[in-house]
Amino acid sequence: MKFSLAKSPVGDRIFYGIVFTVITLFFLIVLYPCLYVLSASVSSGPAIQSGRVVLFPVGFNLQGYRTVINTPNVIIGFRNSVLYTISSTILAIVVTMTTAYCLSHRDLPGKRFFILYFTFTMLFSGGLIPGYLLVRSLGLLNTPWVMIIGGILGIYSMIIAKTFIQNSIPGELFDAAIIDGCSDFYYYVRIVLPLSKAIIAVLALWYGVGCWNSYFMPMIYLNNRNLFPLTIFLREILLAGEIDVTTISNNPELQNRMATMAAGIKYALIIVTMVPVIMMYPFAQKYFIKGVMIGSIKG
Repeated sequence: MKFSLAKSPVGDRIFYGIVFTVITLFFLIVLYPCLYVLSASVSSGPAIQSGRVVLFPVGFNLQGYRTVINTPNVIIGFRNSVLYTISSTILAIVVTMTTAYCLSHRDLPGKRFFILYFTFTMLFSGGLIPGYLLVRSLGLLNTPWVMIIGGILGIYSMIIAKTFIQNSIPGELFDAAIIDGCSDFYYYVRIVLPLSKAIIAVLALWYGVGCWNSYFMPMIYLNNRNLFPLTIFLREILLAGEIDVTTISNNPELQNRMATMAAGIKYALIIVTMVPVIMMYPFAQKYFIKGVMIGSIKG
């Protein structure tokens, strides 16, 4: 049965019209800053400083991107962010799916206790200082491992994954596999994981975006600039409001030219930071809605 707005009651058409208008308005509010940053990143420095860039580029040039690509701090930060994101996401998916599978078992001893134990951590935590002392005592302070394993298990994501497994994979399939001589591990690897592609895609998107955008954790636990992710360098630039041209070149003449393009370089760096995250969505979109909806209903 197809939905037809033309055949809907007048009240419903008015309601849908209001909803569509509000959604469109919010979409434009969110879209404009993105378009402005994109336009400013390919505009000339004087045009940005004089406020002539409103929606479309003025004085089109790609010097900002060339400068960003050749800046050592950006290269170091981008390399570290890619390393942290890929490693952390893979480990997080493995830990989350394994925990969710174990808790989805009907006959797991102490299942209620473990669920309450994990849920308790969503409401209460030790705080920043105990967390810092724990990281230091484990020898993870100022090492790449604090970024890779720091957020390896999201309780909310684990609960979503557990619900997905319970609702999407019938328990009778497990019983049949055990009767046929299948081990628990083999069943998990060869049956559960292939049937959980939708929720795995959702988890990869959540964990990947969260790790890529993370700045508070590296700001607290990392002191070595060679370990900083890209977000820390971006934060420094945005807070300072300008680019330190001495980190780009030692040539005074080139530094003067770069100073006039500092605003364009800043916006180009923002775009470079955004692009990898935006590129993740098309790959996960196929499974995203299905994974979230199935994983969020029933208990």
